[in-house]
Amino acid sequence: MKRLVSITLFAGITFSLQAQIALTLDSCRALAMENNKELLIGQEKIKAAHYQNKAAFTNYLPKLSATGTYIRNQKEISILNDEQKAGLSQLGTTVGTQVKGFAQQLAVAHPELVPLITSLGNFDIATPLNAAGNSIVDAFRTDTRNMYAGAITLTQPLYMGGKIRAYNKITQYAEELARQQHHTGMQEVILSTDQAYWQVISLVNKKKLAEGYLKLLQKLESDVDHMIAEGVATKADGLSVKVKVNEAEMTLTKVEDGLSLSKMLLCQLCGLDLSTNVVLADENMNDLPILLKENSEINMETAYASRPELKSLELASLIYKQKVNVTRAEHLPTVALLGNYLVSNPSVYNGFENKFKGMWNVGVMVQVPIWNWGEGVYKTKAAKAEAQIAKYQLQDAREKVELQVNQAAFKVTEAKKKLIMASKNLEKANENLRYATLGFEEGVIAPANVLEAHTAWLSAQSEKIDAQIDIKLTEIYLQKSLGTLK
Repeated sequence: MKRLVSITLFAGITFSLQAQIALTLDSCRALAMENNKELLIGQEKIKAAHYQNKAAFTNYLPKLSATGTYIRNQKEISILNDEQKAGLSQLGTTVGTQVKGFAQQLAVAHPELVPLITSLGNFDIATPLNAAGNSIVDAFRTDTRNMYAGAITLTQPLYMGGKIRAYNKITQYAEELARQQHHTGMQEVILSTDQAYWQVISLVNKKKLAEGYLKLLQKLESDVDHMIAEGVATKADGLSVKVKVNEAEMTLTKVEDGLSLSKMLLCQLCGLDLSTNVVLADENMNDLPILLKENSEINMETAYASRPELKSLELASLIYKQKVNVTRAEHLPTVALLGNYLVSNPSVYNGFENKFKGMWNVGVMVQVPIWNWGEGVYKTKAAKAEAQIAKYQLQDAREKVELQVNQAAFKVTEAKKKLIMASKNLEKANENLRYATLGFEEGVIAPANVLEAHTAWLSAQSEKIDAQIDIKLTEIYLQKSLGTLK
């Protein structure tokens, strides 16, 4: 039985250790960026924009295409009409009739030639002439009921009105825009992770504070109970202390619930299971390492050059400028070099032959728009208006960034002042609590005064924790407003 209990305890301890993960701020950031779906989508957008840029560059290169066609015709193309075919088929008969008529006229005019004409009339000239006519008819047949055709075409753009160059620039800007948007998303993830991290640290310290405060009140409650038993304190004093103890227990419960929820949020941001027991590296620090140095002068040019949002708007403005060129190019002349190799069956390069034969050709194609009722002008003006909108948006964003930077710098200064005041208040609260505790132990100070000292000490400790966390967060906000958060 003891062995079974030992195995069970060991298994429980092992599971607890496996479920517990120690994390630093940097490791939380790394996990969050690795598991954030929006960042993963952003990476795929960068890939897509990169390949679109490569595809746009291919418009400079010649294009080769092949085309094949088969056509079954109901009738074949005929070079001779039906009368011509019939005349050629009866060529011998027609010639024979004409010869006989001529022979009869000749016999009447020259009786002495009758024996010769009679002997010549015995020859059959109709049959070979009819055969010759039929062969001519067959030679003129095209046999185009089954037709095959094919072509290999090479097209090299020479001038497309600047459309190809503008489109290449658009895809280049779009790729860089995708990178800047990914950078913006990364900063948002870092900011959210840092907020969740320091929220956990704040609640961990407030939990320790609430536990310490509860212990103090419980000790005070015990002391007051003894004083009531000895008759030097009233039941009202005891009830007042018990009320404070209950309030402290409720406060501790709220802090523990808030801490659990904050850790769940941090786990969700880091891509961990919500039930994971995370232990943060800064949890055991009683005082967070904070340097109260003077704020250096804010350089707005750094913010203008570093903020990914501004870079994104600058790229968007450049894209709209190139869209103006693309729209204008649709209404400009275009020039392209063409090269073809054509093949067909039947072929007509040596009469009509049922053979595959072909030829090549080269040429230049020029297309010039003549009239479109002003469509090109209107579209170009619309594109220019969109480009101007993007320019105004960039100017507005620069003004807002300047305001954000100044606000963030002011909050950093304010947070440092609050920490200095909170530290001084805590010193006074510690001293006040020490005197109140000694006085209570000596019996010269009432329990109500001790409770007030405890409450003031709790408030001062809480304010100091909040001030330390505020400095951490305001510094992060300032870095983000300057575009230097990494």
